[in-house]
Amino acid sequence: MAAIGIVTAAAGDYDRCINFEVLQVVTMNEQLKSVKLGLALVLLSLAFGIGVGISFGVNEDSYKALIAAGIEANPAVHDQQSAGKIWRYAQRAHFHATGIASFALGLIILTLFTSLSDSFRKLATVLVGLSGLYPLSWFTMYLLSPSLGRAAAHGHLLTESLAYIGIGGLVAGFLMIVGNIFLGLFSK
Repeated sequence: MAAIGIVTAAAGDYDRCINFEVLQVVTMNEQLKSVKLGLALVLLSLAFGIGVGISFGVNEDSYKALIAAGIEANPAVHDQQSAGKIWRYAQRAHFHATGIASFALGLIILTLFTSLSDSFRKLATVLVGLSGLYPLSWFTMYLLSPSLGRAAAHGHLLTESLAYIGIGGLVAGFLMIVGNIFLGLFSK
């Protein structure tokens, strides 16, 4: 760790040192140490959202072809609205991944300015990072719906688990951060 010395002297008396303070310079990597795992989760979610958006632009037809093939193979679990609604699940995965990840990124940066202890800062940012699982629940519904039907895909254990863990993590992490800022909870 580097140190900077600041020397102050009385006006006109530069020969004597009146006060000497040592300031520690903390590198960005050191500052981010307690939030790296949560930050990595959020950046993965953001990359997922951007990647899905790019893949829509490059080959939207492959998404729609998967839906059409599933509906054709499993007509008993589909109705007239299935194709449009299943396509909307894929779009929601993209929208939620980029939106929630952006919000979560802001929360993680905010934690760097709180008085959270390192262990609670790490916990809060990991919980916020888990919010990236919520968009995966929409993508899971998109993948499962063509073969299972919309209702079964929505109620599937994997879909529900991703949604509850993602939303629960975001809410719990958010409450920890807000609790620290306004009530001094979880402080060093």
